[in-house]
Amino acid sequence: MLHGLRLPQRLLLPIVKCQTITWGRRSLAKDAILPTVLVHGGAGHIDADKVECVKFGVKQAAQRGYKAMLETGSTLDAVEQAVMVLEADIHFNAGFGSVLTQDGNVEMDASIMDGSRLEGGCVTMARNIMHPISLARCVMEKTNYRFLAGDGAMRLAKEEGFEILPKSALITEASQKLLKVFKISNTDTLYNVVPGTVGAVAIDACGNVAAATSTGGLTGKLSGRVGDSPILGAGTYADNEAGAVSATGHGESIMRYNLSSRVLALVRHKDYSIQEAVEEMLQNMTAHFKQTGGLIAIDHRGQLGIYFTTELMSWAYQQGNELHCGVEVGEDEVVIVDDDT
Repeated sequence: MLHGLRLPQRLLLPIVKCQTITWGRRSLAKDAILPTVLVHGGAGHIDADKVECVKFGVKQAAQRGYKAMLETGSTLDAVEQAVMVLEADIHFNAGFGSVLTQDGNVEMDASIMDGSRLEGGCVTMARNIMHPISLARCVMEKTNYRFLAGDGAMRLAKEEGFEILPKSALITEASQKLLKVFKISNTDTLYNVVPGTVGAVAIDACGNVAAATSTGGLTGKLSGRVGDSPILGAGTYADNEAGAVSATGHGESIMRYNLSSRVLALVRHKDYSIQEAVEEMLQNMTAHFKQTGGLIAIDHRGQLGIYFTTELMSWAYQQGNELHCGVEVGEDEVVIVDDDT
């Protein structure tokens, strides 16, 4: 595990041709699973002048995760490194781009889960580190526990050699502006969901799945607030018998609805397709709580689910040399990437 991984600013995307395909297709023989890494950059509002940067970020993350899976054979490595790319990108609400609490501080949540062993690791109130997703994995692999918070989580980070940043290192001009607007408007609708939680799911050719989710939470949240992202079954879940899910959106609603587990229950027990499951559960949650969200998922057959009830959600996935991306409903841009990229 690479706690201090310095990722390149750009992964080149040589374009050979473009085409449009349908989400969730099976592109090999009937019983084959095509290895896939699918990521999201958060559901909500995205300023028009930020859309291309956000698209580039999720494509970069999908590529990095896919490359990691090819190199190590691990879906856990794939989702961790995909999320690390997004945590290092100021355009996303995780790691370096995290929004601020009411007191003007950064408190981050993350979780990661290995579907082959039903193992998971979770952290909340992580501070002054770039990659809380790696700390979540460290909780899973280096302790006898599965969830650490605040000072305890940070003590583990220090013991395991994470770089502890200066207190102000993760506070950006953009996050300060969002907090100022939030305090003036006292709203929890638009500005506290910009730019959004990040996450990744992956499957290998053997059907092993993994999921990871990371976030800075809500702008203006009370110190100590915990959302859905670090809660297994709510914001994150992975089980080889059903699939893997990462959620984004209104955390209090997602955790009360146990959203990720409900999606996989429909796949496992009622033979829903993963796309049908994410649509039904997210529509139900939105109708029940009058709050929106988004989901990415891969089922145990390698089929994909991508859905959101928000205005926009950035997502991307790589299968073979195809790199897909979208932000608006129904959008699916496809780039063919060189094998050496």
